[in-house]
Amino acid sequence: MRGACAVAGVTVLVVVGAGMAAAGDESGRPDLARYYTQKIKWGTCKGDTEAMAEATGGAKDIRCGHVSVPLDYADPASGDVDVAMIRMKSSASGKPRGSLLLNFGGPGGPGVSALAGAQKDFGFLSKDYDIVSFDPRGVGLSEPVSCGDADKSTDPSSGGTGDAAAVLAEMRKVAAECAKKSGPVLPHMGTVNVSRDLDVMRQALGDKKLNYLGFSYGTRLGAVYAAQFPKNVGRMVLDGVDTLTEPVAEQSLVTAEGRQTALDNFLTWCTGNAGCVFGTDSRSARKGMVRLIKDMDQMPLRSLDGAEFTGQDVVGVLGQALYSRQAWPALSQALGALLADGDPRALIRMSGGLVPTGIPSTGPATGPAAGEEVPADNMAAALMGVNCADDPDRPDAAHIEKEVGKLQKQFDDASPVFGKSMLMPVLLCFGRPAGTKYIREDVRDVKTPKLLLVGTRGDPATPYRWTEETARRLGSQAVVLDNKGDGHTGYLGSTCVQDKVNGFLLYGETPKSGESCAADEG
Repeated sequence: MRGACAVAGVTVLVVVGAGMAAAGDESGRPDLARYYTQKIKWGTCKGDTEAMAEATGGAKDIRCGHVSVPLDYADPASGDVDVAMIRMKSSASGKPRGSLLLNFGGPGGPGVSALAGAQKDFGFLSKDYDIVSFDPRGVGLSEPVSCGDADKSTDPSSGGTGDAAAVLAEMRKVAAECAKKSGPVLPHMGTVNVSRDLDVMRQALGDKKLNYLGFSYGTRLGAVYAAQFPKNVGRMVLDGVDTLTEPVAEQSLVTAEGRQTALDNFLTWCTGNAGCVFGTDSRSARKGMVRLIKDMDQMPLRSLDGAEFTGQDVVGVLGQALYSRQAWPALSQALGALLADGDPRALIRMSGGLVPTGIPSTGPATGPAAGEEVPADNMAAALMGVNCADDPDRPDAAHIEKEVGKLQKQFDDASPVFGKSMLMPVLLCFGRPAGTKYIREDVRDVKTPKLLLVGTRGDPATPYRWTEETARRLGSQAVVLDNKGDGHTGYLGSTCVQDKVNGFLLYGETPKSGESCAADEG
């Protein structure tokens, strides 16, 4: 952070249009000209990003850079945030169409390491575009936020309603610790601000229009951008469509249910194959998984350097791996090593071998840390920071205290494995300022070119109904592609979806609304 001062509260400034206020603007809007006139200096990627790029397709066409954006768009003098960016140069023989910006989801997922580890997945699109991604403010290499170990010190499922006051008191402490360790950027996270950063990036890249492919949370970001900057939208695809209306608690509950369904499907598949470490009965396997998590939370594995691997660490790996059926064989083997030999190394490698949103990568580690300077808890801290900033619901202490026991039961019933981890982000919004109402109230009926929304019927994280709901909110410009397959998002899991998306982004071929893709065989 350069020249930043500590501030309190979440500041939201919504400007529809170009987003750039000229010097001396009589409207009274802050002067943002210096941000909109900057040029990106691309250079060699460093550290883990460079090594990852070389290991997954060669680093010769990969370059890294950054743009500066205001910490606070209402008060640019309060300081800047440097947003880390990465570019895979187009393979076009002539001049490329421009840039295609990717957001891999989260919120809290780093785009720099994700693109470095997934170059081959977007090679076809690089025929016409420079493929660009970024670490949003507060994420990865862009002023990463952190709560340290504070969020691990509280177990929201350990007590019943009688302990509600103690749980909430602890939540206040956690929120204060997050603010202390994260610094000035934390109150200025949230999708409204990241959307404005996206427009600064568009201009710095030299693009008149934003061409964009967003996965999971990246669809929320894309939708907000379409509402804020409708005249700047080019070709936009939203894959694995997030909700724009449901509060954090409902989102987390739906995610817990979806992940549990995916886990049950995995265990049914595993017990139907020879050598499954959980045996041959899927019902017993589900009970065995719950017992494994509970036992490892009570007695974590310890490495020689004292580091612990807990049941919740296993839950974290499961939450990533279950998003793609392609990862199931490796997950089965890794769980086998854990149960048979007490060896978590294969699971730990899996946690680094997947893009955090659950989009499988063909390369090596693309976990949250792209270097030692990124806190280990950055993804979790950023997820909470963004979701709390995007959610205006902040009931008072008396209401929360009354509801804690009910929430615990709801989440445990939804998923005995994932319920605990999905409840924590809900409770951690307590003690933070209420978020913006803009997304829920104003992101609707956009006046943009056609937007392509991809919904997957068997998506464990973003249910298909969210695609339909978001399409209705965005209005007549939203075109839905119905993917009949499984897994989180469709582009990397369906040949049909990939062809439709490529056709839209490269050639402007828009599917008919309601058009579907059959599930891939195998």
